[in-house]
Amino acid sequence: MEEISEKRLKQIRSATLEGALAREIAIEASFTRGLPAFSIVGLADEAIKEAKDRVKSALLLSGYQFPPLKITVSLSPSDLRKSGSQMDLPIALLIALQNEMIDFEDFFCFGELGLDGAVRPSPAIFALTLSLATQGAIKRVLCDRASAEQIARIPGVEAFAVATLNEAIGFFRKDRAIEPTPSAAFSAQTLAVDQPYYHESVFECDFREVRGQKLAKRAALIAAAGFHNLLLSGAPGCGKSMIIKRMAEILPPMSLAELLTRASLDSLEGKTPDFKAVRPLRSPHHTATRASIFGGGSRESKMGETALANGGILFFDELPHFPKTILEAMREPLEDNRLLISRVNSKITYETSFLFAGAMNPCPCGNLFSKTRDCRCNASEIARYQSRLSDPFLDRVDLFVQMADSDPQAVGDQSSAELKEQVLRAFARQKERGQERLNGKLNDKETDRYCVFESEAEETLISAAGRFGLSARAIGKLRRVSRTIADLNDRAAIAKIDLLEALSLRRR
Repeated sequence: MEEISEKRLKQIRSATLEGALAREIAIEASFTRGLPAFSIVGLADEAIKEAKDRVKSALLLSGYQFPPLKITVSLSPSDLRKSGSQMDLPIALLIALQNEMIDFEDFFCFGELGLDGAVRPSPAIFALTLSLATQGAIKRVLCDRASAEQIARIPGVEAFAVATLNEAIGFFRKDRAIEPTPSAAFSAQTLAVDQPYYHESVFECDFREVRGQKLAKRAALIAAAGFHNLLLSGAPGCGKSMIIKRMAEILPPMSLAELLTRASLDSLEGKTPDFKAVRPLRSPHHTATRASIFGGGSRESKMGETALANGGILFFDELPHFPKTILEAMREPLEDNRLLISRVNSKITYETSFLFAGAMNPCPCGNLFSKTRDCRCNASEIARYQSRLSDPFLDRVDLFVQMADSDPQAVGDQSSAELKEQVLRAFARQKERGQERLNGKLNDKETDRYCVFESEAEETLISAAGRFGLSARAIGKLRRVSRTIADLNDRAAIAKIDLLEALSLRRR
């Protein structure tokens, strides 16, 4: 009985995802006399239950005898639903090393097992490790080689790579020495302010390709430099989508935490993280479902486009064609920069600090303000089309531009490289002031602290607020947009000319 009790206490650590947050899982196993059986308890999903067959085959083909005992594997805490195939390796290690005095110490183990004992990657491993590292819960991890190369980039975490179950067993037996995987350097350029920030200077699409449209490009520059929400309206083919799609490459540089978070979101989507310092651009179609935009699921909450766009751009092309329920639900993530998904089994909060960009036509046919084409819409059609965007939704947008018709004679005046340089300078000014967030995402207290006006500009703001009947939210947005314009103009305090430009870009 004493021997069985000692084995019952042997455990190894792994983790599961609850939304985008990793939860630590203690895996322990008991081996008792009785009819041979193998069971896994603790609210495991189907992928974990199927681990019984993978683990048994991997042990047998790796040269180990599967014990003819009643084996019970417990996943604790037992009231938390667990998912993923990354628990194959720790379960197999517990069974293979049942008779040995092995101390798994502070290791976390992740890995899916092939039937031949090969340790394979799982899309969730990098996201799990990054989340645990953010919580300060992980120092060392044993996993497959592909995942170890990614994990090695996380500061403060040592990744030990194994290719087979036999290598993992030998490592814990001290029969095989494995050095931590060396971290690869990031290829991006570095901007040093209060800490290193990473950015790329390779532009697949260039702003110089956008002919004319100086006002729209200026608004795009302001939006990119301060992370302000932007809405472009204009006739079909005038360059709305061209401008917004080029904005992703001139956005501010990324901190190490932001770069790793982006890689984590890529891995959760099933992509191989490239660790490029390029902020995401998500552009869902207007037929996308509410669940795909905001996340959801009947049993567990999964991320939608609003969470995947965190730190980048969420672009809604043909904005009025999105269902009104989706547009109205966008008000919370746009205002609070976070989204709560509530289900019976889970409540998950996702960060949604993205730059919202929208593009629309001024009327259903798109020619309402065209100088060369006639509008085919009647007054009721135009009113119905424009009423799809409510005032509370539009109040969350900082910059509005009515674009002119495209001019084939116009030329591109500024390149993406030139605009990126202006963004970098404005970004450096924001960080030198001690801001944690970019201007467009400042809260009310931070706005009062950092958005300092010259006396003449302050008087103009008070006058404009009374004249145009501006709400408190509209005044706050004006202050933040003016702050970004002043940063682009290399001014410490906001001047009257900065405020006037911000007023010219507000919704009328």
